[in-house]
Amino acid sequence: MELLMFSLVLLQGISPCFSFPNGAPTSACDDMVPRHTGVQPQPTPAPYTILTSTTTLQTGQPITVTITGTNYRGVLLEARSTASTNALGSWQLPPPDTKFLQCSGNKEGAITHANTNVKDDTTVFTWLPPNNTNTIYFMATVAQQRTVYWLNIRSGTLIKVSEGIGLATGGNPGMASKGFLLLLAPCMLVSQMLPR
Repeated sequence: MELLMFSLVLLQGISPCFSFPNGAPTSACDDMVPRHTGVQPQPTPAPYTILTSTTTLQTGQPITVTITGTNYRGVLLEARSTASTNALGSWQLPPPDTKFLQCSGNKEGAITHANTNVKDDTTVFTWLPPNNTNTIYFMATVAQQRTVYWLNIRSGTLIKVSEGIGLATGGNPGMASKGFLLLLAPCMLVSQMLPR
């Protein structure tokens, strides 16, 4: 009986070393490796694609992110720039069966699984870009199960768009549109006077 009790306590103590059913550890933030003991990532191309709702970044405009492909159980998802492995921006309320993971000192810097329930392309993540980044991409590690996972699944690059032409101090949008019309009117008159 004592041997059985000792074995149960020992197994309970070491089981977290073999996998992370309740989310990736913070030690996975930089290299995205899930720390599944004795398991290597799949060498084949990932059966997953990261889709985004847009290809551009705008301050304050949320971006939805979806991982499409076969069903999966584990995930680690971050936004990054080409200059760093730091997790950028902030994820919004995680969808069911997922949760925030603090990466790069950012409490909402990454998303990971909260359990091993099945996730699929109806699991939609929402992310807000930071003010100081001009280009980003999304990077994920996706696990179908503990022993089958893919590293470095990358989205296309998103590029920050201009916030628009600023107005001079004291200007207003009405004046800007009138100015455009004033420039357009002479062009129209000249085009009417040219021979056809």
